[in-house]
Amino acid sequence: MSVHFEERSGVVPCKTPWGSWYQTMEEVFIEVNVPHGTSAKEVKCHLGSRDIELHVKGKEIIKGKLFDTTVSDEATWTLEDKCLIRIILMKTNREAGNCWSSLLEGDYCANAWVQDQMQRKLTLERFQRENPGFDFSGAEISGNFAGGGPDFSSLQK
Repeated sequence: MSVHFEERSGVVPCKTPWGSWYQTMEEVFIEVNVPHGTSAKEVKCHLGSRDIELHVKGKEIIKGKLFDTTVSDEATWTLEDKCLIRIILMKTNREAGNCWSSLLEGDYCANAWVQDQMQRKLTLERFQRENPGFDFSGAEISGNFAGGGPDFSSLQK
């Protein structure tokens, strides 16, 4: 079984007051730190295709409209070690150019440096998928990587 690209190359997290979020071409990962000893019964989570709502012990942690659409049937959340909630959202648009600039519309925005690093990572992930015989996990990229990087599909082989 091959190791996932993000496991080899690391992730670019966007820090938030409650934890962090990061993304791949296909998914958005949300990690929420909760008080140690939290039980699943104390977590109320709604994951819609365009919205999210998370309450822990009656306190609202996240609520709002997602930056882009997701596949709600494939969204999951888990409580790990009674202190971390991990939410996984499957993006509807799974192209390298679909780099979310924020988790919610207008909230939990990535700063310019983090956004740049996220876009670079998604572009390298795209290159990895297009060229499975190569390892791009430690590569650096410069130049035209915005919007998923250059399009080489029209080049003849």
